[in-house]
Amino acid sequence: MLKLPKDVKRQFELIDNTVYFNAHKVLDAFREARLSQVDFNFSTGYGYGDSGREKTETVFAAFFKAEDALVRPQIVSGTHAITLGLFAVLRPGDELLVFGNPYKTFEEVIGKRGNNQGSLKEWGISYKILPFTTNPEELEILFQNNLSSKTKMLFLQKSRGYELRPSLRNEEIKLIINTARKYKADLIVFVDNCYGEMVEMSEPVEVGADLIAGSLIKNLGAGIAPTGGYLAGKKELIDQAAFRLTAPGLGKEVGPSLGLARPILQGFYFAPKVVGEALKIAVLLSYFLEQKGIEVIPGPFADRGDIVQTLIFKDKQKMLDFVQAVQRVSPVENYVLIEPSLLPGYDAPVVMASGSFVAGSSIDLSADGPFVPPYVVYFQGGIAFEYGLLLLKELKSKFSLNYF
Repeated sequence: MLKLPKDVKRQFELIDNTVYFNAHKVLDAFREARLSQVDFNFSTGYGYGDSGREKTETVFAAFFKAEDALVRPQIVSGTHAITLGLFAVLRPGDELLVFGNPYKTFEEVIGKRGNNQGSLKEWGISYKILPFTTNPEELEILFQNNLSSKTKMLFLQKSRGYELRPSLRNEEIKLIINTARKYKADLIVFVDNCYGEMVEMSEPVEVGADLIAGSLIKNLGAGIAPTGGYLAGKKELIDQAAFRLTAPGLGKEVGPSLGLARPILQGFYFAPKVVGEALKIAVLLSYFLEQKGIEVIPGPFADRGDIVQTLIFKDKQKMLDFVQAVQRVSPVENYVLIEPSLLPGYDAPVVMASGSFVAGSSIDLSADGPFVPPYVVYFQGGIAFEYGLLLLKELKSKFSLNYF
């Protein structure tokens, strides 16, 4: 067994404090919802009077300190949830400001890439991509020069996507929001919260965001929720999203939970602990690989805004070795040899390891990245810290990790 260095142990204590804090928030949210066994009944059809659906949304709204939430298995991904929010709120002639380069799958949504089939651009909604910065003086200049009367929404991505930038922490999101609203008080701020939930002791709504969105098969699903996505924020915006998901006049009143209220809520209940385990694995991995000359973002003792650990290999074989090792310590399809492939929504070949029980889940051990220089891997997840130790052991020979 690996003997942990003292400075790593201290970092783990900070993570444990956050886990405890968020577990308290989760329990308070469940108390507010007054959940019962009957709420787990299987509903079908229109889903009229589905108490499981309603109480799930009460739990999410309470945890995020939001006026309302939309949590549905019919939302198939984080990208779907974000798209839902954008098309619900924006109208032809509006402008969207995107803060920093967005995730690859988001580019076709706004019309930066692809044939614009149903994109915001095709609907007459323009966008402007702003440079990423958290410098107060640069933010002042940025918003003073780019906010106009047609700007309706500012979109922030908490996680880094496929960019070599730090993730946004909530105190930085607060700074960005407060600076932007100096120049446009009615600006709607929408935050992609994927990979960032429960990493800190606050959430973006608590620091001024009007709307947040994410996936249920990442942080909040804890490897248990089989599908789904969520939005949370101001009631008016959630109502608009619900009308977009179903139909005007129907909104949140329809949509069967299909018996999924139990695994979605059970995943949410376990999420603080699982997110903490993922953070510990990220710290451990960055600590030991950095010593082997691999560039890591963030460093092992840096403040984190998400669970993603960036590893810059600068060598395609090392990149492949790492991703293949992740697949070998996965519970599902651990016999598969990972190779680069062009996947839907991406513009370059990608290597992706995700042998999880829920297809595409990124809270189990997973790793992916474009198979192009400088050969960067975005690693995330780990249901239990011990699986991170097993990954390190698997990496031992290829990366000369002699710590066991």
